[in-house]
Amino acid sequence: MSLTMLPAAQPAPLCWRRSFPGGPEQARNARRFVGCLLDGCPFLDDVLLAADELVVNALRHTKSGQVGGSFNIEIVRDGGLVAVSVTDQGGPGEPAALDAAELAESGRGLRTISLTAASWGWHGNGEGRTVTAVFAGEWAA
Repeated sequence: MSLTMLPAAQPAPLCWRRSFPGGPEQARNARRFVGCLLDGCPFLDDVLLAADELVVNALRHTKSGQVGGSFNIEIVRDGGLVAVSVTDQGGPGEPAALDAAELAESGRGLRTISLTAASWGWHGNGEGRTVTAVFAGEWAA
């Protein structure tokens, strides 16, 4: 009788999700949430920058920033990949990585994410949408 060798089990992806009220002070709480979950991540600064930008965009440009608004953050870690997603309550515009004017005080966030993340994208409509940035790298064992 021979023993059949089973392939090594792959660890299951880790997923965390949390809802936040729509106040501007929640950006700090969202960064803390992400930072605690991904302690030791070699590209944590980039992930935190993306999370902050996505939260601030949700608060400034969607219904999430209005009285009674809210937003959700989801973090998924799957091996060397980390995806950070922010789901808002929708708004009139669509997320776009634009080239801001040299002296503009805003408008560079999604462009920065597009340059630091492995990929980014969004889905949804004026009633709600999710913007996701995916980062890849090697974690220490």
